[in-house]
Amino acid sequence: MKAHQKIISHSLFTDFDIDLFKSGKHFKLYEKLGSKCTKVNGKKGVQFSVWAPNAEKVQIIGDFNHWSGQGYEMHPRWDGSGIWEGFIEGLDKGTVYKYKIYSNNFGQVLEKGDPFAMHWEVPPKTASVVWDIDYQWKDSAWIKKRKTRNALDQPFSVYEVHLGSWKRKENGESLSYRDLAKELVTYVKEMGYTHVEFLPVMEHPFFGSWGYQCTGFFAPSSRYGTPEDFMFMMDAFHKAEIGVILDWVPSHFPNDAHGIYQFDGTHLYEHADPRQGYHPDWSSYIFNYGRNEVRAFLISSAMYWVEIYHADGIRVDAVASMLYLDYSRKEGEWIPNPYGGRENLEAISFLKELNEFIYQEAEGVQTIAEESTAWPAVSRPTYVGGLGFGMKWMMGWMHDTLEYFTKDPYYRQYHQNEITFSLNYAFTENFMLPLSHDEVVHGKGSLMNRMPGDEWQRFANLRLMFAYMYTHPGTKLVFMGGEFGQTTEWQHDNSIEWHLLDFEPHRGMQTLTKELNHFYKSEPALFENGFTAEGFEWIELNDYKNSVISYLRKGKNPDNQLAVICNFTPVVRENYRIGIHEGKWKEVFNTDKKSYWGSGISNKKAIASEALPHHGRSHSIQINLPPLSVIIFKKETKQKK
Repeated sequence: MKAHQKIISHSLFTDFDIDLFKSGKHFKLYEKLGSKCTKVNGKKGVQFSVWAPNAEKVQIIGDFNHWSGQGYEMHPRWDGSGIWEGFIEGLDKGTVYKYKIYSNNFGQVLEKGDPFAMHWEVPPKTASVVWDIDYQWKDSAWIKKRKTRNALDQPFSVYEVHLGSWKRKENGESLSYRDLAKELVTYVKEMGYTHVEFLPVMEHPFFGSWGYQCTGFFAPSSRYGTPEDFMFMMDAFHKAEIGVILDWVPSHFPNDAHGIYQFDGTHLYEHADPRQGYHPDWSSYIFNYGRNEVRAFLISSAMYWVEIYHADGIRVDAVASMLYLDYSRKEGEWIPNPYGGRENLEAISFLKELNEFIYQEAEGVQTIAEESTAWPAVSRPTYVGGLGFGMKWMMGWMHDTLEYFTKDPYYRQYHQNEITFSLNYAFTENFMLPLSHDEVVHGKGSLMNRMPGDEWQRFANLRLMFAYMYTHPGTKLVFMGGEFGQTTEWQHDNSIEWHLLDFEPHRGMQTLTKELNHFYKSEPALFENGFTAEGFEWIELNDYKNSVISYLRKGKNPDNQLAVICNFTPVVRENYRIGIHEGKWKEVFNTDKKSYWGSGISNKKAIASEALPHHGRSHSIQINLPPLSVIIFKKETKQKK
């Protein structure tokens, strides 16, 4: 490549862009900042733009100039925006580069990747790569109906996946985006999930962070392929009518030398005071949500994944850590807000603005909060005082449910409240029920290994827990491996335990999950009123002596009803009576089926209700309860002639 002697002064910004940027209202900065393949004066090359307000000088370095910045000085804008710009003729897609920043802070010299890079070198290499995305989307049919398919009155069954360890090749390598477009899409479709959720795909230097220590907020990880390869995979999911949710981390970032930490030699993206800017849980750094340019950077990142990569949902990680100034901090280790409180007013404002913009600009896209406290109205609109998310993870349900299921069935009679308590607050938010990756790491064991009893009982308990989750109000999420009863903790350096499907109990568990997904999608009573009290009615919650609970799930059509009975003990209960609405009831789902590796106890014939009052109702039926099971009855309706 010929030597370049200088950078041409050129800009992609208008005065309006700069005003928006300074005021923190430019939410599509990826169109302006970063590296862009373009033409200037008829000459092909690359335009570079970077925000570094505390730099004395910024150079572009790369293979093309042997990593020497002499003669490659960028031009600072005159408007006080802190943006440096320049065009280099002859460069093209694939150029590897960094910014060499000479800071006005004690003369530091830093070599930084591009915060807006669309592609990066494969880690452990750390340079940015000029990229000009060239891809023709084929998912217009999905996008047109996404608003309907992604609505809150539709089924939402999510398969959570870490792309690098879902399945490995024989040589131990992770599958590529194009491999996953075939194998993962086929599997998720066959299993009946409506959505898939990826642990962060954004570029991250340390594989062991699972993507939660991100440095490339605008680039899918190059470990698995190019941006076009990632788009190909997204297209494949949409062709299969499967929505894609992306984990996104605006709560913290690592201090890798090539990343955004002290980007221009000063605390540019993060708070300078460690009481506000350092995260003790993850040894990482916290964004300064009160800085306009930082807010614009983050909201632009979220919008990038929605607009450029057609994400159907953004799941925001660690929201609780953003909301509270004293999160994981002792007295004296945090700074109160101007009113003396612990609420992070700047983060609250940021989250509201984030949600407002996404719901305004991206029809049918959902935002989901991982929020573990009792913060009110997380999933309520901002105009009524909420944070504006579409859904919130129901961490209390997860904790109580797992705690209950670890107990020996004999002792469950003393803990009935743990399995019923979630219904006291189930409709205060739009809740998603998560059995996520966080529950199968750090010594917690797999879901299967938390189940008590012998082998048969452990599988029966897991089937029971899954069916209880699918019939509980709210949307559903299960981490990969849980669907077939993986027996060991998730390990990111290995594939999940596909070999277990050689064994009948695990095949039965997988079959149960598959049929549960399809049943859930086919029954409006389980999803149409998933976030409202109109969709739920207790039959009996106080039969603690038998450790049995029963309830109705109801759709928008009042005749569309399901009766759910959960037996949390291995005792078969014959002639168990439940109060029910008048009519004929037929068993339509049973976790004790032999094809699931159950015992095969069932109620084979439809049962007409008797005029015997029970559970406060004028009618009732007698049924047989299989051991450690969920059985579901559906009210038969008269067919119109």
